[in-house]
Amino acid sequence: MIKQADLPDTIPIFPLGGALLLPRSRLPLHIFEPRYLQMIEDSLKTPSRLIGMVQPNVVPGREGPGLQTIGCAGRITQFSETEDGRYMVTLAGTSRFRVVQEVDGFAPYRRCEVAWDGFDRDLGPEEKDNGFDREKFLVTLGRFFDTKGLSADWDTLKEADDELLVNSLSMMLDFDQEDKQALLEAPSLSTRRETLVTLIEYAMRGGDGGEMMN
Repeated sequence: MIKQADLPDTIPIFPLGGALLLPRSRLPLHIFEPRYLQMIEDSLKTPSRLIGMVQPNVVPGREGPGLQTIGCAGRITQFSETEDGRYMVTLAGTSRFRVVQEVDGFAPYRRCEVAWDGFDRDLGPEEKDNGFDREKFLVTLGRFFDTKGLSADWDTLKEADDELLVNSLSMMLDFDQEDKQALLEAPSLSTRRETLVTLIEYAMRGGDGGEMMN
């Protein structure tokens, strides 16, 4: 198991709005922009093979998007190249981090100095949610899916471990970037589950962000 001391101080950053990666979860990515193709190739040459997923953030007076303070790094565990030069990549969530500062350099993609302090739990074993009322949660989720005309493999959802269930839904449901950031920054699995339920209930009341990503 990777230790915090083994994590690099500087990592490449992929600012992709709405794409959420969480520790111990997996995120498939379709890479086609030249700068990010270069990022994948460079990352594969490093021992850690880490890429930092960060939500873009509007910063007054800045040209181009800024970055949220907290992101999550993922290790490239699978990749394949298509005939036309695109990459299909899978990132395994490793640990959240805080952006310290952007690093200037010759790379076409963004790189940041990051701090891993405060996220020790991310590198540990799977989290449990002792206060999780799964039956009530699934009833709420069923109403939400019905409202949005969505389908689900309910047998799989019922059998999934707490963390897999909550994190997978947090990543897959199409909430606003700010909502995705709130799910990322949740200090515990139970807090993330409570945030997720709040977002689902808000969406059923007519709020934005209630459809599944393709």
